[in-house]
Amino acid sequence: MTETTKTAAGSPDESGAAAAEELRTLLLSRIQDVPDYPQPGVMFKDITPLLADAAAFGALTEALAELCVRHRADKVVGLEARGFILAAPAAVRAGIGFVPVRKAGKLPGATLGQAYELEYGTAEIEIHADALEPGDRVLVIDDVLATGGTAEASLQLIRRAGAQIAGVAVLLELGFLDGRGRLLAALDSAPLEALITV
Repeated sequence: MTETTKTAAGSPDESGAAAAEELRTLLLSRIQDVPDYPQPGVMFKDITPLLADAAAFGALTEALAELCVRHRADKVVGLEARGFILAAPAAVRAGIGFVPVRKAGKLPGATLGQAYELEYGTAEIEIHADALEPGDRVLVIDDVLATGGTAEASLQLIRRAGAQIAGVAVLLELGFLDGRGRLLAALDSAPLEALITV
């Protein structure tokens, strides 16, 4: 006869929530606020101290790789430029491919481009035309979700390439800028995962 005992950590849901809070605390402790950068009145969230800390960067990479697995991603798209730093190691850890989405004019060969609106003007991002296969499930990874313009444009590029959206994952969501609201329609019920929301 087998006896089942409850661990001191509680239910799996409780231990998962505790682990998520522990991760959040670790990551936040390594993100530095830089006032008045790049202009007066802006509080810049600098992730370079986090990247310089092997334990914190490793924990972040593991968390993003777990999201790749959970959402059954075949490829990871990283958004220029800090998204590359987070997405590439997560893709390697998850055992899947990494695809960079770059500013227009930075990729050689045939590309797909997508213009999007900025506060003042427009910008364009590109992906290699053959980087994604029809039916690929793609997880977009970036460092920060602010207004959501770049992420929204990347979702449009992925769909134009014939791939499917597995979701969007970010280290930090600036909730007061409502990028989440902008992305809802473009996500079309795919998940948006933010490890930290401020």
